Amino acid sequence: MKRALLLVDIQNDYFAGGAMPLVGMEAAAGKASSLLQFFRDRSEPVFHVRHLSKRAGAAFFIPGTPGAEIHPAVEPLPSEPVITKYFPNSFRGTNLEGLLRKEDVGRLVVCGAMSHMCIDATARAAVDLGFACTIVEDACATRNLAFKGESVPAWAVHGAFMAALQGICAEVVSTGDLMK
Repeated sequence: MKRALLLVDIQNDYFAGGAMPLVGMEAAAGKASSLLQFFRDRSEPVFHVRHLSKRAGAAFFIPGTPGAEIHPAVEPLPSEPVITKYFPNSFRGTNLEGLLRKEDVGRLVVCGAMSHMCIDATARAAVDLGFACTIVEDACATRNLAFKGESVPAWAVHGAFMAALQGICAEVVSTGDLMK
């Protein structure tokens, strides 16, 4: 089964100094950069996804701003497709599925941000569309959330979503395990 790397929303606004910095984004981007090189070295397909916000009052990923640009750690090569999305699910309203089918991809290796939003939505949609899915958990990041007045730290948010996806929708692995 042919596999492809899908880098989701590794964009400047999610880094320190951006409009929506995530916990551990620098470390996750470092792992994603290693994965990117690993796939390039093996001539395996790579797809970049970036989110642009079109809704009124959006605070980040504003079209035409530096924050909406893909981070230099995972800068696409001219030969690597960049899919622009407007929803958490990377397939909704995009040509991603068609591009993957054209390349005869059967397994997606997914990393990026945010674990609890776009990674979750994309992995679930991939499975619904018949793709096998691997999530590289240490190449993903998220943020602290709150529920019923309680703070939920990013590590717990990330862990809960990886646990929910593991086995049901995806194989969840580390960068080191994937690159063995």
